[in-house]
Amino acid sequence: MPSLAGTLALTAAMGLGLALVRSQRERLPGRRSRRRARLGLLGHEPLALGLQRMALEQIDLALDTLEQGGGGANGRGASPPGEEAVHETRKAIKRLRALLRLLRSELGERAYRRESAALREIARQLSAARDAAVMAATVDALVERHPRRLARRGGVRSLQQRLAAERERARRGALAEPAARAAVLGELRALRSRVAAWCLPAGAGAELVEHDLERIYRQGRRRHRRLARRRRRQDALAMHRWRKRVKDLRYAAEMLERRDPDGGALARGKRLRRIAQRADELGELLGEEHDLAVLAEHLRAAAKQPKRARRARRRARRAERPQARALDAHAALWHVPPRSRKALLEAVGKRRRKLRARTLRLGAKLYARRAARAIARAQLS
Repeated sequence: MPSLAGTLALTAAMGLGLALVRSQRERLPGRRSRRRARLGLLGHEPLALGLQRMALEQIDLALDTLEQGGGGANGRGASPPGEEAVHETRKAIKRLRALLRLLRSELGERAYRRESAALREIARQLSAARDAAVMAATVDALVERHPRRLARRGGVRSLQQRLAAERERARRGALAEPAARAAVLGELRALRSRVAAWCLPAGAGAELVEHDLERIYRQGRRRHRRLARRRRRQDALAMHRWRKRVKDLRYAAEMLERRDPDGGALARGKRLRRIAQRADELGELLGEEHDLAVLAEHLRAAAKQPKRARRARRRARRAERPQARALDAHAALWHVPPRSRKALLEAVGKRRRKLRARTLRLGAKLYARRAARAIARAQLS
């Protein structure tokens, strides 16, 4: 594989660095914050300052979204964040984690792990609401794709209704406690202070991100090649891990793309834009495949859970009873009559096979030599 060293000769002719003006370090209100949070280097903006600016804007986006969706800047509003607020916050966190990976060597392992762990914990607190929404949407999409086979089944309709109710329950429960919201907002503000204090080398060029960008690309390429060699026994975890690196590559390409003052990609930056678009398409397909794999696992586990729950109740001590109750709740949510479950699993399997074939083909293009050369040729001065 050709080196990505030129990979981003990317920021070669940096020109004079733009200082992070005060307005970039201050919080941006609402919609304005979202407009400013678009990834990409501005004009001749130095790479280091541009990446720091993007990190601050993504944190601001998460803060603004949670505050507006949760009823107040102190996290003490009456209403929890809505589904859209949770989704936007999770996306901002994913972008931040990709940016950290791009700066891993520069920040040092200790700082990288600290910030990554903080973001992972914030995402964990938002995951239940998002997971419930995704499962409901996944079943609905399957029913739309196979209306004759699935829509008429009472067991499938009942599952859709329970998942819709669970989606709403999880939405209300996401950071429902004011103290939990305040803690998350506090973590984000503390992270913002640390990011604002970064001292990245203002005059650095491609060497600032070269090593870590190569690592992101290499990990994704390696995972694609492993999956391609074992087509008939791919496991969901391997596909999910590959998706993470594909997403990292997409966000890295977007961050390193140069834009004109109006937000459009400069001519040379359009090469990176094509890489980002291809990685985005692949990431969406891998995301759908993963959601279907999780759905299949829930359906299969629920079929076995009544027996497991009975065993758990028999041996449960007082301190262990919540675990048995959780088994009962999962079995009740995902219980589907055998014929409906079989029809759902067959539809899932058929769709996953198609998605896997498409992801492997698209992955071969994204991680081909010509793709690496395209990144290396991208001069973003």
